[in-house]
Amino acid sequence: MCGLSGEINFDGKPADAGALQRMTEALAPRGPDGVGVVLRGPVGLGHRRLKIIDLSEKAQQPMADADLGITLAFNGCIYNYPELREELIGLGYRFFSHGDTEVIIKAWHAWGDRCVDRFLGMFAFVLHERDSGRLVIARDRFGIKPLYLAESGKRLRFASTLPALLAAGDVDTSIDPVGLHHYMTFHAVVPPPHTLLKGVKKFPPATIRVIEADGRSTDRLYWEPDMTRHAGDARLTAEDWRDRVLDSVRTAVKRRMVADVPVGVLLSGGVDSSLVVGLLAELGQTDLMTFSVGFEAANGEQGDEFVYSDLIAKYYGTKHHQIFVPHDRLMEALPGTIGAMSEPMVSYDNVGFYLLSQEVSKHIKVVQSGQGADEIFAGYHWYPPLVGAADPVETYAKAFFDRSHETLKTQLNGDWMADTDVSRALVEAHFARPGAETPVDKALRLDSQVMLVDDPVKRVDNMTMAWGLEARVPFLDHELVELAGRIPPEHKLAQGGKGVLKEAARQVIPAEVIDRKKGYFPVPALKYIQGPYLALVRDALTSQAARERGLFQPTYLERLFENPTDHITPLRGSELWQAAVLEMWMQQHGV
Repeated sequence: MCGLSGEINFDGKPADAGALQRMTEALAPRGPDGVGVVLRGPVGLGHRRLKIIDLSEKAQQPMADADLGITLAFNGCIYNYPELREELIGLGYRFFSHGDTEVIIKAWHAWGDRCVDRFLGMFAFVLHERDSGRLVIARDRFGIKPLYLAESGKRLRFASTLPALLAAGDVDTSIDPVGLHHYMTFHAVVPPPHTLLKGVKKFPPATIRVIEADGRSTDRLYWEPDMTRHAGDARLTAEDWRDRVLDSVRTAVKRRMVADVPVGVLLSGGVDSSLVVGLLAELGQTDLMTFSVGFEAANGEQGDEFVYSDLIAKYYGTKHHQIFVPHDRLMEALPGTIGAMSEPMVSYDNVGFYLLSQEVSKHIKVVQSGQGADEIFAGYHWYPPLVGAADPVETYAKAFFDRSHETLKTQLNGDWMADTDVSRALVEAHFARPGAETPVDKALRLDSQVMLVDDPVKRVDNMTMAWGLEARVPFLDHELVELAGRIPPEHKLAQGGKGVLKEAARQVIPAEVIDRKKGYFPVPALKYIQGPYLALVRDALTSQAARERGLFQPTYLERLFENPTDHITPLRGSELWQAAVLEMWMQQHGV
């Protein structure tokens, strides 16, 4: 788990050493254990390292294999690298290190762009061939590891974070109306290739791109979930699905134990993270460390779920760390939280993950986390209404979208409005694609391929990596997701959502955690913006920079300031917080 950066010029000009140095330095929190830069004519690669596998200097990056003429910068973890390594040794390859980085180099040389089909893990990597001048870019199936691109003329730059590209300079930072429309409509989900900035694009998940020395490129989408039933699936009972899910989750958790350092768990107290703890205990992990965070109550709303995380920690005898965040510490952490965002994100639990990661990083470098289970096993409230819906797109949009296109016209200034309802068009296009049989299947596919990537997954990566902490997400094991895609929706929607996963969990963890009311990561002070929080967001949105930018209509902002609690989105988000995070993010990153 690290950060990568780089530049390639397709006109033969030498790579800009200063820009590469600035990008790499901006990634320092992601990789506090080492730094490396390689410059070869028009190509430069930079890397910040977090030592997880093969702690020796032989695994430092960028890694160059002189015999094969390949240099690699890699962020992530290939969980099945020992098996692949043995296979490659059988093909005659010799290794000088013991980790997963060198496996990628040899796998590319042996299997070409088909190497990614063999990788089980999370990754973003950029690989350069010395002899052909070819550049290869790839990202894992769920975009767990980020990668941003900035093109200018014959130059391409890339980095693990958007702010790293800004640090290099010469980026078009004007607002992209399409990205802004998604941010304001799709609950801050801005799907690739868009970001909020015209000059920065996101490299899409499950994609490998081969760029020739002259700049010509080809993309291959190497994986997508299949949401259709297989022959014979109709004969499987609820118990059959339960057992298969449990076996698959167990395998996913076991795969993510691979490390040369201890692995802990971010324990919210919900069924997902509790099941991960239970399975790790079952798999024999000793001295397991678990971590939970909670916040001071606000407006009568409780800010923690310690009763459930404590129950699991006690049940399994974990070394548990409970972090309580009072209002003053929350306020102090907001600038750091926003600074850690590659893109503005509205979910309140960003600050929770940020503070939790700060504490966890004092003890260990790797954690498993329960993200993804709701999007894979239908745990959200918008899935049941889709059953039999006459207009699934409208039903989905009504539950998920923060506002309609027509409403947005009354909130954004006209210069910043997209010409058409691009967010609804995106949902319509996804729902219209073949390979998903029911409206629930269509929504799960959309959420797992789009929403999950640019909300929960991005949030966890950004906040954990701000403190040099690696987060692994077993529920996004692609083989588990393929299994879940085959399960009929009624088994997933049972028991208020995630029914089949809950039944699997009953074989492992206490029922009190499973049968509880569904929780979330509550940060009440950011939902009911009052006192110093109101002053903070008002200052940001009425500052000279905000007035000159002129994103929002003044009458809209005045309505929000007057009574923030009256303006809550269908997903229980604050409209005022959404607007303020956008402006604070732009100011903090010099946009």
